[in-house]
Amino acid sequence: MHHGTGECRIVHDAASDAFALSIKLHILVGTMTGTAELVAQELELAFGDESLSIEVTLMDGLDHRVFEQAGMFLICTSTYGQGEVPDNAKALYADLLASRPDLSRVRYGVFALGDSTHVGTFCYGGKRFDEALEALGATRVGPVFEHNASGGTLPEDVALEWFPQWISRVRKLLEPSAVAPGSPCSR
Repeated sequence: MHHGTGECRIVHDAASDAFALSIKLHILVGTMTGTAELVAQELELAFGDESLSIEVTLMDGLDHRVFEQAGMFLICTSTYGQGEVPDNAKALYADLLASRPDLSRVRYGVFALGDSTHVGTFCYGGKRFDEALEALGATRVGPVFEHNASGGTLPEDVALEWFPQWISRVRKLLEPSAVAPGSPCSR
């Protein structure tokens, strides 16, 4: 923007492209066998850099306050038993339902792991978290991704293919507009 003449213009500076919007991503992991944790770690290794800070956290011992942290959230969880969340995720899930915090400022995505041989409960671990977060006012970015263990693909490989499109949606959501409301150019 140019000041002083009353005219407004967008100035493109190639150097500023190097300093793209930096995002903090918290990947919260619900797992019984370690598969969901492996998925999260692969995402961290492949995509974590100066523009995307990724922190992988097992859900063990967490409560709703985890969502008070600044940044985006990705729920990466398997499904266990009859469509339940994994044991390490039960306390967080129960706390969300019991304490009912206002999560209207939270933005999140879900990478759900399941097995389609469990017809009535396929990927319910992730779906349960999605329903709880949505009911508490959080906004999901993109659809819930469902990985099928019977599909012949490794979840970490599928996640590496899925993630760039998801994080692109996140970046678009967080992009500052070219002209801020209230600036001389928006009048």
